[in-house]
Amino acid sequence: MDSNKNNNLQPLLRLTRFIRPYRKEAVYALLALTSAVVFDLLIPRLVQYIVDVGIAQKDLNVVLQTSLWMLGATVIGAGLAIINSIFSIRVAQKTAKDLRTVLYQKVQTFSFGDLDRFQTGQILVRLTSDVNQVQSVFLIFLRIGTRAPLLMIGSLIFLFVTSKQLAMIMLIILPLTLGLTYVFAQRLQPMFHIVQKRLDVLNTVLQENLSGIRVVKAFVRSEYEKQRFEQANISLMDKNIQVMQWVAFLMPLLTLIINISTLAAIWYGGNLAIEGNMTVGQIIAFVNYLMTTMLPIGLIAMAIGLVSAAMASANRIEEILAIQPEIQNKINAIALPPGGGHVVFKNVHFAYNGDENEAVLKNINLEAKPGETVAILGATGSGKTTLLNLIPRLYDVTAGEIQIDGIDVRALRQEDLWKEIGIALQETVLFSGTIADNIRFGEPDAPIEVVMEAAKAAQAHDFISLLPQGYDTQVSQRGVNLSGGQKQRLAIARALLVKPRILLLDDSTSAVDVETEARIHEALDRLMENKTSFIVAQRISTVLTADKIVVLDQGEIAAEGSHQTLLASSPIYQEIYHSQLGNGVDRND
Repeated sequence: MDSNKNNNLQPLLRLTRFIRPYRKEAVYALLALTSAVVFDLLIPRLVQYIVDVGIAQKDLNVVLQTSLWMLGATVIGAGLAIINSIFSIRVAQKTAKDLRTVLYQKVQTFSFGDLDRFQTGQILVRLTSDVNQVQSVFLIFLRIGTRAPLLMIGSLIFLFVTSKQLAMIMLIILPLTLGLTYVFAQRLQPMFHIVQKRLDVLNTVLQENLSGIRVVKAFVRSEYEKQRFEQANISLMDKNIQVMQWVAFLMPLLTLIINISTLAAIWYGGNLAIEGNMTVGQIIAFVNYLMTTMLPIGLIAMAIGLVSAAMASANRIEEILAIQPEIQNKINAIALPPGGGHVVFKNVHFAYNGDENEAVLKNINLEAKPGETVAILGATGSGKTTLLNLIPRLYDVTAGEIQIDGIDVRALRQEDLWKEIGIALQETVLFSGTIADNIRFGEPDAPIEVVMEAAKAAQAHDFISLLPQGYDTQVSQRGVNLSGGQKQRLAIARALLVKPRILLLDDSTSAVDVETEARIHEALDRLMENKTSFIVAQRISTVLTADKIVVLDQGEIAAEGSHQTLLASSPIYQEIYHSQLGNGVDRND
């Protein structure tokens, strides 16, 4: 982002719309704050009255009576401040909760292409640290939003009422302090933006390290990862120190100006009092009002760091909220009508950045009829996973079209399309909760009998039954208490439970032994009868019984047909076959 955008207050102001549902409580907070200001402004006048009337005339009754008025004003002011704090905290916390919810829901609408733009750590910082920064500013506004300007305006009025001569001092001091505060705000805001970006980097490094800790240890890279984290940590620390030094420099500077102003007021007012043109009570009241006038500037100075950070955070939050997902339902999107899952690729091209010169898939023409199992083979990077991702419209084709039962997938409602597709991704993802909950993830209300049926088909029932709590066994974070093969079978069971019209298995039996894999495919043949299955595999033994085998090479279909047909006609398939099964043994096992 450019610096002009970083310095723009508009994103922060736009986020105030999240306060609207709680505007009544916000109004109560501001009313309490405004009322408290009235009592704050009364105190110096009462002090002046005590000095000029009670003490000067040695009238103890005036001193006691006025002191009681001061005590009452103080108590009422404190009570109003407490009321303000209660409502302010409620509004700020509720607003932050709503903002986090909206951000989370927005991320859920992102297509895979949208998610490719952000690292996980960046999204986490926006939902946590950035929201907290904005919440802090909302809280400050509700606690000093009216207090600061009203105190300043009211105190300035009382300064001139108390002494027009002394009040002229403020014509010099006030522009100086406001200008100084503005300069610091302009300097700090882009610095806070850099702090948040460095926090992104730190979170990304931490997230990558924790998720890949086993790989780090296996390759003895702990020292390297420690240095990488330390570098990001030091970078964040250095910028934070720089920011805090600027903030720390501002407050003493303002304090110096205030103290000099106070000394000037006492010196000048003292001369006027000696000449008989001012009372001692007026001098005391003036000094109090002078301090009260400068207090809001001090409050602003204290808040300037938070406001600057919130401006940077608001920009980053708006960056998420402003994204229009690459893949959206058309206005007239329709539901997928009944059918068997007839899938047709027509001249499909795809590039992740939309650049045809870097196309991952080129001129794909492929048909999968209901009841067929289509296997996809090819070298790493040939586009196998990408081809599967296009069917449920996780990405949109760059050119051409994909039809399901005669309808272009782009014309369908995404939710209806996904309900008809069961998918086991290349990377098995399990969630915290029980094994049963993970299997019924797509159908949360599915009875345990249906869960068990899906697990049996995926050859997962036997190992689940041997666990201490069976289907109620808790899955540890990222499923670390399960083997790779067990996790893959749970993922297949999860895909089967939704009874999909189209089943997509992306190398989802790579960690399963050949015998278990064969039983899984037998169950799939039974369950997916008259439905369509796509299987991506590295192991040729996985695809021998497929109705159709598609060999991809550099994003294009190099060969297509049954095992026997390809073994007789495709050099690429022959090479794959003989490298793995040439001597009758699957060398991948």
